[in-house]
Amino acid sequence: MAKKGKGVITEFKEFISRGNVLDMAVGIIIGSAFTAIVNSLVADIINPLINSIFGGFGFATMGFSIKFPWITWLNEEFDAHIAYPYFAIGAFIAAIISFFVTAIALFGLIKLINKIKESGKKKKPEEAPAAPTTKICPYCRTEIDIQATRCPHCTSMLEQ
Repeated sequence: MAKKGKGVITEFKEFISRGNVLDMAVGIIIGSAFTAIVNSLVADIINPLINSIFGGFGFATMGFSIKFPWITWLNEEFDAHIAYPYFAIGAFIAAIISFFVTAIALFGLIKLINKIKESGKKKKPEEAPAAPTTKICPYCRTEIDIQATRCPHCTSMLEQ
């Protein structure tokens, strides 16, 4: 016999209402919005700036394709209809720039959040050091209890 337990819908409600699942969902949504902002920054501001520095040379058009010589040996007519692989190096460079801009922006955002958290915390007053519980015998230099009147090691009388 199968045990009766919670229904699937009840279990799903409990799962979805956990704080960490909601936090994760909010983080993903904010992350995707942030990604759109960073992609726009790279595509609309940084890449045109880099292109103007290099005299109008655009990363988007940068790339190359490879023509395989053995294909022409097989059939000259077949070679005209082949789409050779194109390696879009410019798109790769733009993705690297986008990654670094995202990393720098996230680093700055985390530093700002940490600074806000630190300023919000109340600073604890420094505690005074605890009163000493031992002292040094002036005659034999042995560590003894602070309230001792005679050194247990050398039996000298101690001044109060």
